[in-house]
Amino acid sequence: MEERAFKNTLEDYRGSTFLGEDKKLQKQYQEQVLTGVRKLQENVCQNASDDGRDYSVYTGAAGQALLCLQLHTKLPGGDKDDHYLQQALTWLKPCLKRLKGSKLSFLCGDAGPLAIAAVVHHLLGNKERSKTFISKVEDLCRDVCADSDMPDEILYGRCGYLSALLFLQHYLSPDAVDRELIVKVVEAVLSSGETLSRRQRCSHPLMYEWHDKPYLGAAHGLAGIYYMLLQVKEAGVQERVRQLVHPCVDFMLSLRFASGNCPSSLGSSGGDRLVHWCHGAPGWVHLFALAYKIYKDKRYLEAALDCGRVVWQRGLLCKGYGLCHGTAGNAYTFLTLFKLTGEQRYLYYAYKFAEWCCDYGKHGCRTPDRPFSMFEGMAGTVYFLVDLLDPYKSAFPAFDFM
Repeated sequence: MEERAFKNTLEDYRGSTFLGEDKKLQKQYQEQVLTGVRKLQENVCQNASDDGRDYSVYTGAAGQALLCLQLHTKLPGGDKDDHYLQQALTWLKPCLKRLKGSKLSFLCGDAGPLAIAAVVHHLLGNKERSKTFISKVEDLCRDVCADSDMPDEILYGRCGYLSALLFLQHYLSPDAVDRELIVKVVEAVLSSGETLSRRQRCSHPLMYEWHDKPYLGAAHGLAGIYYMLLQVKEAGVQERVRQLVHPCVDFMLSLRFASGNCPSSLGSSGGDRLVHWCHGAPGWVHLFALAYKIYKDKRYLEAALDCGRVVWQRGLLCKGYGLCHGTAGNAYTFLTLFKLTGEQRYLYYAYKFAEWCCDYGKHGCRTPDRPFSMFEGMAGTVYFLVDLLDPYKSAFPAFDFM
């Protein structure tokens, strides 16, 4: 069997404190992380390029714009002369000319570049320009809700479009977008899930498939869909969402492997192999952590902690250092658990994975197809390292809005 992860020989936690009095990573650890940020970001700047075809956040030019937004808002010392925001506009300009209207999600479609453009222009003081891009994002809602063939998952589906609306609320304000549009999208996702659940006679009320396959992970499956729904705060739909998703989380609890890891799909023959954000425990931990905060059921906390143990043991991935199926994406597991529990252990785990990422290219990992991109490559690694500096404000990009 192909090896998917390196053996974790990192020293386990022994009680050290990694958080400073300012609730940020302690200064000596910050300096080490910042050294890695500077080194890797220079590499991204020198090598990332726009191939003229891929405008997506996931692997294309808009992902570089999202990284610039992260550097502007979270890199210590501020962004002199709005340097990173201007860089973001440079990356976005060709993207916005190539939007096709065939894919509507944040990560892989039109909503991502449009939403990022709205935020960047808002931060630059171009309020009317920002509103224009917000309107363009809102205009996509009609097709999102009307297309009966549109999936519901994160990468290409309705929840991927919903993430764009939540992104705008997160960066701007709850009233930045028409809240009724959020309600409409959520209702469409719920209706789709209820219909498939009835058709398949499921024990849980919301069921979804992608390409006729019952995926379970964060990228294409139930974990990502349920998690996005639970982040919606609109009064007109929040209570219904929470009532419907609650038994679905219980269903997810029942599916885990004895190891604590989580399957990629129902009936999968692959077994207990994948430990990625997209498929496996790292994506599920976000769902279980949020479910614990909402429903106060300790089973969800234990499930989240079990996921964390799996990621610590098997999360240094041979696939690389990226977000979707790499070590940086797995490290967000520990930041989520740190924010949930306040335990220094998880901040330590995140830091040790960050050290691994700072030694980018030294472990014999495979080179991704888009080596400098946001979700497969080095840009996503930089994004995570910057988030680690202020762990209580960290958030997996385009996914975590709490």
